[in-house]
Amino acid sequence: MTKVLMLVADGMGDWPLKELGGKTPLQEAWTPNMDLLASRSRVGVCQTIPDNMPPGSDIANMALMGYDPKKHHTGRGPIEAVAKGIETGPEDLVWRCNLVSLTGLESGAKMVDYSAGHIPTDKAGPLISGLQKELGSSEFTFHTGVQYRHLIVQKQGSRTRGSRVFIRPPHDILDQVIDPDLEMFRTYPPLWELVRASADILKRDGRDVRADSIWPWGQGKTLSLPVFRSRFGISGAVISAVDLIKGLGRAAGLAAPDVPGATGLVDTNYQAKVQAARDVLEKEDFVFVHLEGPDECGHMGHIADKVEAIARFDRLIVGPLLEFLRGRDYIMVICCDHLTPIKIRTHARDPVPFLVYDSKKELEGPEVFSEVQAARTGLTIEKGHDLLAFALE
Repeated sequence: MTKVLMLVADGMGDWPLKELGGKTPLQEAWTPNMDLLASRSRVGVCQTIPDNMPPGSDIANMALMGYDPKKHHTGRGPIEAVAKGIETGPEDLVWRCNLVSLTGLESGAKMVDYSAGHIPTDKAGPLISGLQKELGSSEFTFHTGVQYRHLIVQKQGSRTRGSRVFIRPPHDILDQVIDPDLEMFRTYPPLWELVRASADILKRDGRDVRADSIWPWGQGKTLSLPVFRSRFGISGAVISAVDLIKGLGRAAGLAAPDVPGATGLVDTNYQAKVQAARDVLEKEDFVFVHLEGPDECGHMGHIADKVEAIARFDRLIVGPLLEFLRGRDYIMVICCDHLTPIKIRTHARDPVPFLVYDSKKELEGPEVFSEVQAARTGLTIEKGHDLLAFALE
């Protein structure tokens, strides 16, 4: 049976930067493995973000897994709840809850850091547990996640105004005034009081870290996806450090093993991710490997780190998997979910570059893999959820 791999470097795509002589980080990075594959692959661009939907990783990765976000997406929170095994009722709301750094909760306050300094889980966990102990109720419950990423479940929340509150993703508003969001919080007093009370508790308990507020956003009702095997005739697993990808995988009936040392940052345990993917492919036919590092570097505005994250993706993920697959029949898709341009430090809805390599049917493609070369081929997949089917065909 032909093995199928989808390797996703989150946020890898970018715009040309004057600091790199007009090149993108992908063009600047040393990527001999992706370049070699591109020269033997179908290469093009894919629109992973549907019209009238925000360019988020939740929407983009749902599409890459073959599911139409317009039909299936309910919010970011519910996806991560699946990853944590949190049972929710059909009328419950699940909020993604970041630990963040703000200049305050008064008029003119700004979003300083969407990740509270990339707070480690061993520091974040006690803070969230403390919030649950003091503020948890029959309506709102706090659930610990990874690093800065946590959840709040609101019982029967879809019947409240909470379902109509739109709070901007914190990574979209770095260094920006948060007045529109504070006003939106105030329109729903139960949530506003939760935010205010949490800030008071974090100022007391989080003095040795940069977490001084929670940021509830991305709420939605319980997620339900058709089974992946029934759609594509194959099954396997997702490999990722983040609950977002694990939740999408588990909701689709795919395995989502925990990978030791997977951090979602540039220093993640690449070897463990590759080994996890190899273990899956020894028994199953499909693996979705997700690397968060390039996206985090884009949000932080770190050019050199993003270039290095892309180079490591090529050297430590793509290269070892190609060696493992030597002599086997396989299809490999390489892409990013969305662009995270250094210039804006958040997501962009531009089409993403992709390559599809089939070991049984090598083609002639561009000499390098980049945003520019992918766009020049003229091949465009208009809907992101069609890319996997395109690759399998």
